[in-house]
Amino acid sequence: MSRIGKNPVEFPSDITVTANGNVITFAKGKNSVDLDTKGYVTFTIEGNVLTFKNLSDSREHRAFWGTFRALAQNIVTGLTTGYEKKLEINGVGYRAAVKGKVLNLQLGFSHDINYELPEGLEASVEKNVITLKSHDKQMLGQAAAEIRSFRPPEPYKGKGVKYIDEHIVRKAGKTAKK
Repeated sequence: MSRIGKNPVEFPSDITVTANGNVITFAKGKNSVDLDTKGYVTFTIEGNVLTFKNLSDSREHRAFWGTFRALAQNIVTGLTTGYEKKLEINGVGYRAAVKGKVLNLQLGFSHDINYELPEGLEASVEKNVITLKSHDKQMLGQAAAEIRSFRPPEPYKGKGVKYIDEHIVRKAGKTAKK
């Protein structure tokens, strides 16, 4: 039995939750997020509580039961408090700047990298730290991974773009013969 799936999802009164067939729509202000259950689970909305039930006791339906409950909780958390990821840039001459909806990165290449920020994602730069904020956890993680992939941290000097809480395992460089 899913320990995650049986927990109800409670949401504040300023978030409106509506159901249309297999699609659950969460809305707060101008932000609206749809969750399509594709008929793998059943759900009920009673007041400010959303509960999920599995269709059968098969392994696949139990897995979807917990998954869709977790996705719904992530959407509610994103709309109430939001999500944030921080990336750190290390390297001589490596810089970042935000110009409108474009993140300009100078990462030691012969050209600048202009990363178009997706709709609903905010970025700010302070010294060598890029802060990304969004209400959509999946989009935030994808954008952070794409920015990190432009120049992943290398193990010898640690230069590159890394998550702020990421630990880079360092390697020893060449040693001179004696």
